[in-house]
Amino acid sequence: MSADLLLLVILVLIVISGSALCSGVEAALLTVNPLRVHELAARPKPVPGSRRLARLRQKLGRTLTVLVIANNGFNIFGSLMLGGYAAFVFEQRNIKGIALPFFSVGLTLLVILLGEILPKSLGSRLAIQISLASAPILHLLGVLMKPLLLLIEKLIPVITAESELSTDEDEIRQLARLGSQKGQIEADEAAMISKVFQLNDLTARDLMTPRVAAPTLDGQTPLLELRQTLLTNHSQWWVVLGKEVDKVLGVANRERLLTALLQEQGQLTPTQLSEKVEFVPEMIRADRLLTGFSENKSGVRVVVDEFGGFVGLIKAEAVLAVLAGWWRKSNP
Repeated sequence: MSADLLLLVILVLIVISGSALCSGVEAALLTVNPLRVHELAARPKPVPGSRRLARLRQKLGRTLTVLVIANNGFNIFGSLMLGGYAAFVFEQRNIKGIALPFFSVGLTLLVILLGEILPKSLGSRLAIQISLASAPILHLLGVLMKPLLLLIEKLIPVITAESELSTDEDEIRQLARLGSQKGQIEADEAAMISKVFQLNDLTARDLMTPRVAAPTLDGQTPLLELRQTLLTNHSQWWVVLGKEVDKVLGVANRERLLTALLQEQGQLTPTQLSEKVEFVPEMIRADRLLTGFSENKSGVRVVVDEFGGFVGLIKAEAVLAVLAGWWRKSNP
């Protein structure tokens, strides 16, 4: 092969390789999971290139501008130069009229297949690996092209917008569902994630045992007179009431009350064996209520209305039942 034909082949390979690299990196940057990039960069020992990639993703408009300039440099300028050089080479061999059209069609097909379609497919498939590997080169190109980039950003301000990492409940639910379908997380884990968000939509009023069904004891009645009630009703917690309407003196644990009976302390009253009560408004959200249970281990709260009246009893198990999937909203 003569030197001029060899040079033509080398130039073709350079143009196609450059176009392929730009196309593959562009596809990788657009498809890489930003949450994955954030996780890699936030590690105590960040993955090499992850922090630089996170910064490039934050200014995605500028990064894509660098790639577009480089890609079009290979596709447009490179193709024009190749066409001119190919015409010169073929003219020297008196085959310009036949060879040049075939060369143009062949180069176009090669650029489309090997310079665009194939590298973009690989870039989408290997997004994280390609993005990490290309981050230092993109940073260097950005520094070299900075004067041109600043000029373009002045002309087209929209590309200066920074990409913020954010999400919402619907996206997290969808991601959990997709992760379960792909086998990346367990189905029960995906269901649990969805139920966690359900807590924000429920209140103590939705989950409580209403006053009419809540176990209550007269605070002044001796345990001996309450023995039959305690033996037949297996509620763990009882609301101890005073003589006045809505007067809640405390909450009593059934086990403690029965222990007092076994120890022949039947003369004691529920008031003497009760624990300090904690009140919560009926409209408090279930997620905040669960946090309150974690801070205080008693596991029971008395629910009151806006006037401070006793309207129900709620236990930690009622909130946990939502997460476990046992709770079902009752029809009004």
